[in-house]
Amino acid sequence: MAVTLRKARTIIRKALEKGREMEFKPLSVVVLDAGGHVLAFEREDGASPGRFGIAQGKAHGAVMLGIGGKAQMARAETQAYFMAAVNGVYGGKVVPVPGGVLLRDRKGAVIGAVGVTGDTSDNDVVAAMAGIEAAGLTGEA
Repeated sequence: MAVTLRKARTIIRKALEKGREMEFKPLSVVVLDAGGHVLAFEREDGASPGRFGIAQGKAHGAVMLGIGGKAQMARAETQAYFMAAVNGVYGGKVVPVPGGVLLRDRKGAVIGAVGVTGDTSDNDVVAAMAGIEAAGLTGEA
C-alpha cells in the first residue's frame, strides 16, 4: 500500500480543519511518500514562508529513520552526536521534534510521513493525527 495523492490531500485538509477548530496558529502540512518525496503541501494564510522547510524536515526525519518526531527528540536528547551525524547524512533536512508523524499501513509497513508546523509541537501532532485518522491510516508520532 502506498499513500495516494487523494489520501495526502485528505490528511492535509483534515489537519488544517483540526487546527482551525482548536484555534491553533496558522499551520503548514506536508505529506511524504515512503521514499521521502513530497506528495502534497499546503501553508495556511498567515503562516510564515519558512514553514515548508520545517514541515518537510519533521516528516523527512520520521520516514528516513522509521521513527516519529517524539522518538527522534528523545534520541536527540540522549544521543546528540548520533542525531547530529544523521542530520549530516541527510543534508541537514532532519528536524527531530514532535510534528513529524510516521505513516503505517494496516500491516505496520512504513508508507510515508506527515510533517506539521506552525503551533506548539504537541499541537502540531494533534493536527497531524486528526488528518491521518481521517484518511484511514495509522500514525506514529
